[in-house]
Amino acid sequence: MSTYRLHYAPDNASLIIRLALEELGVPYDTVLVDRAAQGQKAPAYLRLNPAGLIPVLETPDGPVFETGAILLWLADRHGGLGPAPDSAERAAFLKWLFFTSNTLHVALRLRFYPDQYVGADTAAQKILREGMKTQIARHLDLLEATAAEGHAWLGGPTPSVLDFYLACLVRWARLYPGAEDNSWFDIGGWPYLLAMLRRLEDCSAVAAAIHAEGLGDRPFTAPAYAKPPEGSAT
Repeated sequence: MSTYRLHYAPDNASLIIRLALEELGVPYDTVLVDRAAQGQKAPAYLRLNPAGLIPVLETPDGPVFETGAILLWLADRHGGLGPAPDSAERAAFLKWLFFTSNTLHVALRLRFYPDQYVGADTAAQKILREGMKTQIARHLDLLEATAAEGHAWLGGPTPSVLDFYLACLVRWARLYPGAEDNSWFDIGGWPYLLAMLRRLEDCSAVAAAIHAEGLGDRPFTAPAYAKPPEGSAT
């Protein structure tokens, strides 16, 4: 019997939650959200997440939304995937988890969807997209320096929720926006993060996600557009 129900769209932020669930080994069901039909704005979905964003994880405690919140809830509920609340490493882990969620992820959203922030002015959109390149690189510089310090919860021997979150953001930074040349983004410039991505690609949770969402053999170090068995990534 499944404990959780993940409302997902292929290669969306729900992928991060899928990876965590797979790594934890807890049973879960999935419900496809049809982005092409704006399924995330349907009344039934809005009752789960009034913000109309993907993902939502239905739990015995009720629906949980916001990627960072779901990850932290799962890590605390099941143990593993991050330092325990009484760990001396907890504070550092939390600040970088929320930096990734509130700063790096937001920078990617600004680059991918500039019209949502500056309107229909294409010149303003271009300025925003270009500006975010520098910001994204700076954010990754900070995470690279943190990974170099040798924390178990960032690029350590076993995956953490922060590892999974960051890996997906790196994937999307290289792939999107699809209409532009993204060769500016070279993960080789961050060797500690690159080593983390390579380790993740060999773990069973990533293999399961590759199969479920059509991500390709090397979804983080050599990403290609998803070819999911159902639904659409865009």
